[in-house]
Amino acid sequence: MRELCHLLGDPQHDQPTVHITGTNGKGSVARLVTALLSAHDLTVGTYTSPHLEVVNERISRNGEPIGDDALAAVLTELAAFEPLLSHAASWWELLTAAAFRWFSSEAVQAAVVEVGLLGRFDSTNVVDGTVAVLTNVGFDHTDGQGDWRRRIAEEKSGIVKPGATFVLGETDLALQDVFEATPAETIWQRDRDFGCTANRLAVGGRLIDLRTPGATYDEVFLALHGPHQGDNAAVALAAAEAFFHRPLAPDVVAQAFASVRTPGRFEVVARDPLVVLDGAHNPDGANAVADALAEGFAVPGERWLVIGTLAGRDPAALLAALRVGEASTVVCCTPASPRALPAADLAREVESFGVRAVVVPEVSEALGHALDSAGADDAVLVVGSLYTVGAARSECRRRGMLPPG
Repeated sequence: MRELCHLLGDPQHDQPTVHITGTNGKGSVARLVTALLSAHDLTVGTYTSPHLEVVNERISRNGEPIGDDALAAVLTELAAFEPLLSHAASWWELLTAAAFRWFSSEAVQAAVVEVGLLGRFDSTNVVDGTVAVLTNVGFDHTDGQGDWRRRIAEEKSGIVKPGATFVLGETDLALQDVFEATPAETIWQRDRDFGCTANRLAVGGRLIDLRTPGATYDEVFLALHGPHQGDNAAVALAAAEAFFHRPLAPDVVAQAFASVRTPGRFEVVARDPLVVLDGAHNPDGANAVADALAEGFAVPGERWLVIGTLAGRDPAALLAALRVGEASTVVCCTPASPRALPAADLAREVESFGVRAVVVPEVSEALGHALDSAGADDAVLVVGSLYTVGAARSECRRRGMLPPG
């Protein structure tokens, strides 16, 4: 990746970058940071993964995905350099390099870059983030053996570069020595240096109080659902403050947080029945979804789950965190990924909880089955993988539940 970027003139260094990793929440934090920087009239390039419906979503400028022609042009440019590499570049490496090259050509003034996997050896780690963010350390991409939390923390902390401000959302004191061993110039830790001090349910989102090293921000409306988004907002606000080296104007924070949207992250796409899409794919994420449903989205009818997940994870732990026992029916599907867990295997896990399972392998058909079977007072939750949610969004769009793409 360094070799490829060098051939391109090292475009990853052409603007200051906020580099974000973490087990959960990094996509939401990336969108929140982008909104905060954009609200200051900066041109902001954002690189996130995975995409939900089209690959263009991964590379955006002030929230607008790269166009087909621009994406084709930059990939064509990269193709001319590939023969000069000592090793063939992977799909992920080429797309990451395309993002950096496009940001440079667009003369963006700031970049927000989300890690794809862990951190130290991720393709994005050629950037030198002036601000490095770690949202949390949870159970994902691990065999669960030995001191797995410490090993994950070490890998994720590998994005921290000399002189960076390290905005740390993880609060486990047992990992403190890992974080202090990074070359960060300053470490800001949640619940010590910044945090969400009040977090209340509001119509259309949350009403939160936040504090940072430089200021307090009271009764800020956040247009996102779920108590966990209060912590994500605190991390994002601290990262933006570190980026600017100063507190932010309260009206600018209010504008940014009221406007932010996170497709596929507790996205309410319909009511009567209530339909929620969330890409939670590990126990911590699933627990956050279940908490959000219980707090603000209780329905008098039944709960339907449409679930498709990937192999290599613990489906029983995921189902338990989702409180699958409260569901009337679980429609099991197989996301479009070579790593997908077959729907029939997932159904056996569901039935071990004493819950009725229906196998409908195609995601769109699985969602259709749930929507056609649910009553107006019911809730339909689509969950388990962003691959599942992406296909479900396309079906919702086809049914007119979302605007045309």
